[in-house]
Amino acid sequence: MELKNKVAVVTGVSKGIGESLCRQLLAEGCTVFGLGRNNFDCQDANYHFIPTDVRSVNEVDNAFKVIMEKANGHIHILINNAGLGFFGNVEELPLDEWDQMWQTNVNGMFYCTRLAVPVMKQQQYGHIINIASTAGLEGMPMVSGYCATKWAVKGFSESIWRELRDFKIKVTCVYPGSVKTDFFRNSPNIKPHDYMLMPEDVAGMMLYALKTPDNFHQVNLEVRPLQPKGPKTS
Repeated sequence: MELKNKVAVVTGVSKGIGESLCRQLLAEGCTVFGLGRNNFDCQDANYHFIPTDVRSVNEVDNAFKVIMEKANGHIHILINNAGLGFFGNVEELPLDEWDQMWQTNVNGMFYCTRLAVPVMKQQQYGHIINIASTAGLEGMPMVSGYCATKWAVKGFSESIWRELRDFKIKVTCVYPGSVKTDFFRNSPNIKPHDYMLMPEDVAGMMLYALKTPDNFHQVNLEVRPLQPKGPKTS
């Protein structure tokens, strides 16, 4: 399916997977609305950045009003990419870090989805992609808060794909392993390296899912680096 002239909304666009998604969608001919606290450098006339903190329901509401006005009432694609993680022992995890993860990873996803769904139902067409993590599939030590939010993303996604399929709306949940982005800025023990997944490759996988035929629905996409710590030495 062609994506030309489709309207896409992407959250968390400043860098990494979000930036790669925007660039690839623009290359396919989409009109892209990027939501985030920070932008990336883009001069494409079909790209519109709307400063938005997805943790704020009012800012999300205002952003979607702008989108609806500029896009003539259409939203074909929503990619809930905004997210962050903090790491540490459960008893030492600061309350504000716990709250930031839930507000961004879960609340922000819900705020955007609840506004996109009525538009997609009216169109009888739409595709929502929620980016979880392999931390949404298995518990990991020192990552309890982040894992909890990504399990919530999994549960939310599995519920709404069944809820929306009869309206011709696809919902895909993506579970990437470690990706070479600044996600690990809050982890003193993990630094990005070239054996991690590349953000442009993860974005490309999602682009493929968006281009599949209407009756072809990829519900879950799990992807991991083949050798996350590099080749084994003898």
